[in-house]
Amino acid sequence: MSESHLSKAFLQCIDAECKRDYPIEQRIYTCPACGGLLDVAYDFDLPYSIDEMKALFQERKTIEADLDRSGVWRFRELLPFIDDFNRVVTLAEGNTPIYKAPRSAEYAEMSSLRFKHQGLNPTGSFKDNGMTTGVTQAVRIGATAVACASTGNTSASMAAYAARAGLRAVVFIPAGEIAWGKLSQALEYGATVVELEGNFDDAMRIVREVADETDLYLLNSINPFRLEGQKTIVIEMIEQNSWRAPDWIVLPGGNLGNTSAFGKALQELLELGLIDRLPRLAVIQAEGAAPFYDLFTASTRSQLKPVDKASTLATAIKIGNPVSWKKALRALEWTDGVVERASEQEIADAKAMIGRDGIGCEPASAATLAGIKRLVGARVIAPDSDVVAVLTGNLLKDPNYTVDYHTGKLDIGAGDERSAIKGSFANRPLRAPADKDKIKKLLSGEDRLSDDERS
Repeated sequence: MSESHLSKAFLQCIDAECKRDYPIEQRIYTCPACGGLLDVAYDFDLPYSIDEMKALFQERKTIEADLDRSGVWRFRELLPFIDDFNRVVTLAEGNTPIYKAPRSAEYAEMSSLRFKHQGLNPTGSFKDNGMTTGVTQAVRIGATAVACASTGNTSASMAAYAARAGLRAVVFIPAGEIAWGKLSQALEYGATVVELEGNFDDAMRIVREVADETDLYLLNSINPFRLEGQKTIVIEMIEQNSWRAPDWIVLPGGNLGNTSAFGKALQELLELGLIDRLPRLAVIQAEGAAPFYDLFTASTRSQLKPVDKASTLATAIKIGNPVSWKKALRALEWTDGVVERASEQEIADAKAMIGRDGIGCEPASAATLAGIKRLVGARVIAPDSDVVAVLTGNLLKDPNYTVDYHTGKLDIGAGDERSAIKGSFANRPLRAPADKDKIKKLLSGEDRLSDDERS
């Protein structure tokens, strides 16, 4: 089959009263006329039938070419903003598995539950799906430097893809609020890391201001080309489900790029005839960083009110002013979706329970299970529903959180305001003398160590 296609790509303002179109070569992140968010829009003219398309996507899994080894670019007919595929910057991202999770299902009082694990991407998070398209667009328009504000995962991914493309990378992070596992990646991949005195929202404001006045090409999720790659997470999920939409797709909510991308992908799949119905989306936020929940549950949904001091140990979703909220709200309107929130205790316990299924994830990912448990309890999600939850990041992104939970040291807050998080499912390590017989008794359960004897 030929690689050529005739689909027209353009940028389009999502504001219903504006809807202006712009060339995809134009280096803009919001609508110059009204300031609205932009979509990469298409007049699709697919060269194959629906069945041929599905067969082609599957066939590419067996091909060793770089483009086909990517779980993003093997769906390239659905990303027709680039014609010269020699410019694609890829690390063979995507192609992430879906795991059955019986213990997590039981915990949430469901008959079954599955997780799509984006933490198995090259840099350990879902950001790789978006960064391959974002950096490819940077190369396409001739950018020489890229930048982002980050709570960690974006910086790691952008730094890796920029290194791959030979671009200069600049990362703005909130000082002292990024997990070491993520910061180490940005440093290792050669990015210039700027630690700002402030939170993520301050970093986001600064990077947008600097990008407007320098050669830096912005690669946060306000860049619509980032979200094009993240569309393929849900496309691949549907493919793995034999092109049947599940009842629910549940995902964490931080800057809301994934929610926005998922909604756009599902709407396009429905319009193209690749699915025959839309699943419902459920977005889960941490209680201390839940501006989208507040918006969704308000009497009117015209304007999001930022949370000035977002607070959660799930740093990947510690965002008080998400830039993609309008696209995310649109996605929930399309899919009859919902927003829920979860406490720090619920997130920590859900994370430990996911681990009992042999699946590791970073704290923000575990918000999905915590939210599912709440939604099942509230009878929003039926116990027998077909639910796929997205785990957005790898366990090793924030190992300190995991160790602190299991050793009784996890807490949130500062000074006298610190609040301990109980290790409800803690698996504390044991300390024992280097004595074979005592260890055998310990392992057989004959010796029970006191808390003071445990490390």
